[in-house]
Amino acid sequence: MNKTLLTILMLALLLLFIISPFAALASLMLVILVSAFFSLLGNLFQAIIASDTKPKGS
Repeated sequence: MNKTLLTILMLALLLLFIISPFAALASLMLVILVSAFFSLLGNLFQAIIASDTKPKGS
């Protein structure tokens, strides 16, 4: 679940970088945003489909 939350935070920060008026290399940032979005979808599906609720360390 922490991986999913970190991915959502990363996606929000990428959106802020793209929207900012001084964003350099905005087209490259859009490519990174798309890849982060697909990564977020993968993590969300893993969190939904996963049957174990206990962390792997315990």
